[in-house]
Amino acid sequence: MDATAALGLAGTTLASYFAIMNPISSTPVFISLTEGDDAVTKRLVAVRSLAVAFGIIVAVSLAGNLIFKLFGISLATLRITGGIVLFIIGYQMLQGASSHSHKPSDADVADSKDAQLSVAVSPLGVPMLAGPGTIATAMTFAAGGWLHIAISLASFTVICGVTYCCFHYSDRLVAFLGRNGMNVVTRLMGLVVASIGVGMLLAGLDHRAAVPG
Repeated sequence: MDATAALGLAGTTLASYFAIMNPISSTPVFISLTEGDDAVTKRLVAVRSLAVAFGIIVAVSLAGNLIFKLFGISLATLRITGGIVLFIIGYQMLQGASSHSHKPSDADVADSKDAQLSVAVSPLGVPMLAGPGTIATAMTFAAGGWLHIAISLASFTVICGVTYCCFHYSDRLVAFLGRNGMNVVTRLMGLVVASIGVGMLLAGLDHRAAVPG
């Protein structure tokens, strides 16, 4: 892979992770789950939730090829499935609501009140940050080989940094954008996610047609 192709892949992975994780729209959820906590606790929750998400994506990326071989999953099949998952999530976001796969349940929120830091693992770490869409994206990029894995993980690290900044300055961000601004961001990210999903789906169909079976 030449430098131009590598830069193009880096741009695609960055856009994919940013759109599917949607740090800006995740911020109000972070605020609601850490309401009443002090600054130190909020910082710990943010760091731990991102560490959980990062660990999951690293594991999925490194074990991706083994999983493919174990279950007989081809790259084309993964692209088609991942594309469908991303399109559904993007469509839900276009309707002005967060994806159900990223939205914590009432039970999760209620249980989290028993331990302040428990929200770092669930629902923040999983499924909000490392949800089905994020995992499908990571597995799809990981299927391309070690260079793809390295670029994918580097891009995910950058987005984790952006997400931490959003969480750290969450009160200011929400106050600046307001409810309408957050809805606009969610819809725009939904369009991006849906478009990426269609692209993955078409790439998978093309690959399937070129390499039957």
